[in-house]
Amino acid sequence: MSGLVTYEVRDSVATIVMDDGKVNALSLEMLAAVNGALDRAVSDAAVVVLSGREGIFSAGFDLRVLRGGGADAGAMLLGGFELAVRLLSFPTPVVVACTGHAVAMGVFLLLSGDYRVGAAGAFNLRANEVAIGLPMPLTAVEISRQRLAPAHFNRAVILAEAYTPEDAVVAGFLDRVVPAAEVQDAARGVAAQLAQLNMPAHTATKLRARASALAAIRAGMVADGLGVVRG
Repeated sequence: MSGLVTYEVRDSVATIVMDDGKVNALSLEMLAAVNGALDRAVSDAAVVVLSGREGIFSAGFDLRVLRGGGADAGAMLLGGFELAVRLLSFPTPVVVACTGHAVAMGVFLLLSGDYRVGAAGAFNLRANEVAIGLPMPLTAVEISRQRLAPAHFNRAVILAEAYTPEDAVVAGFLDRVVPAAEVQDAARGVAAQLAQLNMPAHTATKLRARASALAAIRAGMVADGLGVVRG
């Protein structure tokens, strides 16, 4: 695991913190580091808290790689959406600590957690693709559809509306907002409660409840020309 991610497990809760010192771009290296940490959480049979650094959860894909195109850009896009599918079908609960801004692929990871705790403050949560001239990938549309409130789905996806943390709870991006200084502890507290669940029942129910959404997301990957999502 690279220095982009730290991993700590305590009392059946694994805390994974993304921190590249900047905007937590979901580069190939960051995606590999997060997946490596998730592998450890599976081995530890731990509930996951996935967190960003202070002030930002993630600003999405590495734009330098995206603009460069080619094999690396395609691998990064595929890897990001594979990570979303992995979180949506993870065998233990996934709590996301949204420590600040969440944009583009960062917000799609947020939409893939089981419970999302956001930091209060002057932060934006936004699927900004349309605003910057990119048609929304079908995969991202389906990730958004499975979690956003119907009244906000069009506003968030088609109109690229930016949400404050408080408004993001109503929209479906977040489940709860707490003061920024408390977001990590609040997320770990939720995770500790979820660690008391019967995990086989949790996993089976999660896969049943999300079967249609996962099928639509995987079909979206094919339609977007990025290949078949593994996992």
